[in-house]
Parts: sequence; structure tokens; C-alpha cells
Amino acid sequence: MARISSKGKCLLCNGTFAKAGMSRHLDACLKRRAAAQPPPEKPTYTKARYFHLLVDGRWQPAYWLHLDVRASVKLGDLDRFLRHIWLECCGHLSAFRIGETSYSVSPMRDLDEKGVSVALGKVLRPKMEFTYEYDFGTTTELRLKVISERDGELRENAVELLARNDPPDIPCGQCGKPATQICSSCSWNQEGWLCSECAQVHPCGEDMLLPVVNSPRTGQCAYTGPADASSGEHEDDWFDDDTGDEKEGS
Repeated sequence: MARISSKGKCLLCNGTFAKAGMSRHLDACLKRRAAAQPPPEKPTYTKARYFHLLVDGRWQPAYWLHLDVRASVKLGDLDRFLRHIWLECCGHLSAFRIGETSYSVSPMRDLDEKGVSVALGKVLRPKMEFTYEYDFGTTTELRLKVISERDGELRENAVELLARNDPPDIPCGQCGKPATQICSSCSWNQEGWLCSECAQVHPCGEDMLLPVVNSPRTGQCAYTGPADASSGEHEDDWFDDDTGDEKEGS
């Protein structure tokens, strides 16, 4: 896919901003939200540490998320959140790479890999960049950056989606109309974007077609989008109120 200029929606104020300016906007928007809240009552106030994370596709940077994540959340919880909103198709393995250390959902001790039960606050710091891979066959690679760290009142949701990209405007490679399907065979050559009409006569056949979705995994493996294909405003409900762990039965 050709490089696409990217804009997205701030879910705090509903404003639309370019990817390049969203981090700066969110810094100001978070401060405005904190200032608008009533002063905390000391007997009930509990302080917590949060990380502002930017996540984007390593090779598809037009897809991106901004997250406000409690530092007590574990890498495994962040892994499940990314799978839920962007990636999960067939239960593939995944791993984070932070510095020289790999944190895998299925660690191989002979390769010095570690598990994902470690809290973010133990391994992350502001301005740090790290990577994530989902599926070691048809791999989707993500980049993550710690934009900032802050202290705030302990809130109910451990992970909050602050902003995400608008769906890229991708034209059909045949006629230029908006693409709605992608051929998983042709996508290996960064081709195969098709409108509904052109998809019907594509030579690879309908069995190779996948829907175009707002995710860097679009067109890969069997990915058809999240189970809840909404904009993601309620993704935080997927986490337990107190620990940030995945809710039972999710």
C-alpha cells in the first residue's frame, strides 16, 4: 500500500487531527480534562501511574492508536488488548521486544525469552520505543513508543483508548473506487485492493478475498476485523476494574 497521509479522532474531545500533531493535542486535552474534574476528596483519592503509548503499524504507519495505560497493567494484558482491537484471527503466538529482551506469550527459555506477566511499570520509561509481533508466519509488526508518563487518580478502566486513525482512503487498484476487499494472495506484492464490483471478477477467486478493515493486519491470514467492529470507544471495558487483567470469559 502506498504511503497515505493519516488523520484520526481524539476520543476525549471528538476533534480530528493529523497523526503528526495528535500526541501534542492529547497532552493538552488530558490536562484540560484533569483540570475540569472536581478536586479529589482525600479519603477516597488513590494515585496511580499511567503511560501514554503510541502504537502504529511498523510497515503500515497510517494505522495507529493512542492509549492511556495504567503502569500496573501487564504486558500480557496489553498483548490481549492489541489482539482484541487490531489483530486476533487464529490464536497465533506473539512477543514484545524491549531493548535486548524478548517477552513472549510462549517463552523459550533456551533463547532467554521472558514471559508477559511483567507489569509495564517495571520495563517501560518515557520516550522508550519497542516493538511487537503477532503471528510468526504471516507477521504483523507494530511499533510502540512511550510518549509520556504521569500520575493521576486511579480510574475504573486500566486501559483507555485516547485516539485512533480514521480508516485510510484506499482506492481500488483497477478502477479507483474505494476499496472494500483485498486479495490475500496479491497483497504480498502490496496489490490486490478491490472495490465490490472489481472483486467479483478478480482472477484469484472469492476464496482469497478479505474485507478491508481499519487495522495493520488487513489482508493477512484470515483476519476480518475485531469481533466488535465499533470505533473502539469501549475497549477499556475489556479489563478488570482493579488489576487491569483480562475479564473472565473474554
